Amino acid sequence: MFELIDGRMIAFAGVGSAGIGGEADLDASLMLRVRDGDEECFRLLLNKHRIPVVNFLYRMVQDRAVAEELGQEVFLRIYRSRGSYEVSAKFTTWMFRIATHVALNNLRDNRPERAGRRVDEDAEGRARELPDRVPSTEQRMIERARLQQVRDAIGRLPEKQRAAVLMHKYEEMEYSQIAGVLECSESAVKSMLFRAYETLRARLSHMAMAGGAR
Repeated sequence: MFELIDGRMIAFAGVGSAGIGGEADLDASLMLRVRDGDEECFRLLLNKHRIPVVNFLYRMVQDRAVAEELGQEVFLRIYRSRGSYEVSAKFTTWMFRIATHVALNNLRDNRPERAGRRVDEDAEGRARELPDRVPSTEQRMIERARLQQVRDAIGRLPEKQRAAVLMHKYEEMEYSQIAGVLECSESAVKSMLFRAYETLRARLSHMAMAGGAR
């Protein structure tokens, strides 16, 4: 399936994309075709970006079922906005801006319900998000426990700091992209990330000490 999709995307790259290069610009080219009524291009974008978006939403709202529903909402908004789409930024910047707004709205609407709730991630979600490469059962359990502590620590960050960390650490987005998503300056993003990482270092310092004691 992915080979077929990748092949079709390569085929699209050489059509109607003069002056456009790179995978990010290919996404924009596909979205421009969606704007012009090409349903197949929307399917390609959906297949390519759905899992990263749902994983981002999961890390934001910490509920797999809710993340799946919000993912549908994100791509529905993208499709509904197709007529006004303009290439003013990377497609992924625009997409994650929509995803972040959807996540923040959900968190604000459900804040009392989520207060104090512990994340219980299902095995399927964990496998899809972070492939397990640890050979021994004991090491696997230890690693999962450590990853859960990291997720919990990130999940307790203020919402915009959480979004910034997820985009920076997991999506490997540049400061300029994160600034575009959060609609703030790059210096504000750097300050936000600095505060977030300082908080995470303090919350996870016991893990570093445990690792050094081995």
